[in-house]
Amino acid sequence: AVQLVELGGGSVEAGGSLRLFCMLSGFIFDDNHYMAWYRQAPGHDCELVSTITSSGSTYYSDSVKGRATASQDNAKNTVALQMNSLKDEDTAVYYCMAARGFASAPYVGAVCPNWDFGYWGQGTQVTVSS
Repeated sequence: AVQLVELGGGSVEAGGSLRLFCMLSGFIFDDNHYMAWYRQAPGHDCELVSTITSSGSTYYSDSVKGRATASQDNAKNTVALQMNSLKDEDTAVYYCMAARGFASAPYVGAVCPNWDFGYWGQGTQVTVSS
């Protein structure tokens, strides 16, 4: 079975940094996969934060562009999301997702996780306080 486990969430002051990790098992990194980070804050829709393809191409939402860096270690089946200059509005539950196919057609929906689309972790809470 495919399992994703997110690590690295926590509480941080505004302006600080966090590094989120996603460890995968049962999922083969090949040329036809991409990884994504999503987040959902109370009262808000699920938001796509970042994607990274098997070749290392990345996408960032406007809300985190310039402050976030996604990376992956294919040998260790892990992906990471470095978040800097954190803001109050970054407070959310962050989810890691793995999927086959094109990162240009990621999941878009009101709620995450969506177990009908890809494989998801259980989420990790990030709380930013000013």
